[in-house]
Amino acid sequence: MASIGTPTLKNPSSLSLSSKPRLPSVLSAAFPNSLHFPRSHPLGGRRFLIITASAASSFSNKPTVLVAEKLGEAGLELLKEFTNVDCSYNLSPEELCTKISLCDALIVRSGTKVNREVFEASGGRLKVVGRAGVGIDNVDLSAATEHGCLVVNAPTANTVAAAEHGIALLAAMARNVAQADASVKAGKWQRNKYVGVSLVGKTLAVMGFGKVGSEVARRAKGLGMHVIAHDPYAPADRARAIGVELVSFDEALATADFISLHMPLTPATNKMLNDETFAKMKKGVRIVNVARGGVIDEEALVRALDDGIVAQAALDVFSQEPPKPDSKLVQHERVTVTPHLGASTMEAQEGVAIEIAEAVVGALKGELAATAVNAPMVPAEVLTELKPYVELAEKLGRLAVQLVAGGSGVKTVKVSYATSRAPDDFDTRLLRAMITKGIIEPISSVFVNLVNADFTAKQRGLRITEERVHLDGSPESPLESIQVQIANVESKFASAMSESGEIRVEGRVKDGVPHLTKVGSFEVDVSLEGSIILCRQVDQPGLLPRKHAVMAIGVDDQPSMESLKRIGEVPAIEEFVFLKL
Repeated sequence: MASIGTPTLKNPSSLSLSSKPRLPSVLSAAFPNSLHFPRSHPLGGRRFLIITASAASSFSNKPTVLVAEKLGEAGLELLKEFTNVDCSYNLSPEELCTKISLCDALIVRSGTKVNREVFEASGGRLKVVGRAGVGIDNVDLSAATEHGCLVVNAPTANTVAAAEHGIALLAAMARNVAQADASVKAGKWQRNKYVGVSLVGKTLAVMGFGKVGSEVARRAKGLGMHVIAHDPYAPADRARAIGVELVSFDEALATADFISLHMPLTPATNKMLNDETFAKMKKGVRIVNVARGGVIDEEALVRALDDGIVAQAALDVFSQEPPKPDSKLVQHERVTVTPHLGASTMEAQEGVAIEIAEAVVGALKGELAATAVNAPMVPAEVLTELKPYVELAEKLGRLAVQLVAGGSGVKTVKVSYATSRAPDDFDTRLLRAMITKGIIEPISSVFVNLVNADFTAKQRGLRITEERVHLDGSPESPLESIQVQIANVESKFASAMSESGEIRVEGRVKDGVPHLTKVGSFEVDVSLEGSIILCRQVDQPGLLPRKHAVMAIGVDDQPSMESLKRIGEVPAIEEFVFLKL
């Protein structure tokens, strides 16, 4: 079979193209982009345009950020440079749902519940939720992912503050500081009643050896404590580097004199400390919690205190905040409490505000935040290297799905990456997400991005498999080519079918520009900078050496109906299809 590569068509005498201005590349057109005109089919069709948030932000209006809880002034100033900022505090759930449809981003602390109703009320406009702090249990991550909304947090700025507060509670609990203070202010002098315990030589079990947990461990070591830790995800070498031994959950409970909690609240950690686990602890254990209130069964803790299993507790967090004034746990004589002050230092508040503002602004600009919690992280240098391949991947997906004949459901897609890179040096998640975006957006109203690509594909029964075709040679370039195949469908352009019966398109990047290089079994060469027309033509003497060939014509603007009609009237052309990118 013959093949031909044709440059972008510019000659108006051979094809009169419409003078309609080209749409900006930031617009995401989600409509039946393929106009297929066999000779028996009348010309026509409608177009529907959906402008994404990135498109809106490219015009005169700045994106709008709703700040629903108090944020440091430095963070607000940073936000105001790039966005319209609406500071509305103490919103009811109903008020939040009403406001959110007018906002591109939302910033909260721990007091605002960002549930499924909020994402549904946003109508798809909400693109990023920023949690000014570490924990994200007040944000429905599943709903965020389903709605394509990125969730970012600020995990580093308040690390030291939270660790310091944990140590402060540890020492205050051990020496009965709060109770003695209240006693003296009540006019009493009860030295014998408030004899404490020493920290030196005692075993501290740090439950959750992340950023805060490891900082608590360092400080406790400095106080002369023996520190062990439990965290199923913590690397042993990092623990050993600061003199901490990683142990099992049960061993930590059984050997600790003090337990400090630093795990997130998840289904697995919800009420992790309960009647059963308290029974496994050393009698007289002391517990500190500056993590999340829900990790402790509070009623069970009261029973353990009354039974003498737990000697004391120091709590900064509660399952319900604020707790009820008559809470047995809060009012217990051997419990020290603070009102969620873990991150409440002047330095931490400003640091968190700046960190979350930078993450939200970056996300609104289309950057992948290093603190995203519901999307795979792609390092900045990798993103820069993959940028032209990301564009190629999405456009191949758009081309492939537009070649599917009406009525054919797209269920099976195979993606092949030809590369000389080793498997562990080539992450395909971003490319797979963009191919998914290209396939789904033209045939639905769903906005697809890196956050929700896999979920959206699964929801629609779309199975995407990937394979790497290893090439010999220098791995300087991440990819030689990307090939997209759609199986078990019919094609409106028969020549796009491979020998094995799938729609097949292939492309590569040349000089930084994505090119279509193969359609079905035919080689072509056309840049994917505008839209294209694919034609299958019959060989004519002096034109092509073989019987059939596919010609790819790049066009900057959408051809008029008259121009497309004239293509169909050319005797040598057996079929053609216009594909909108």
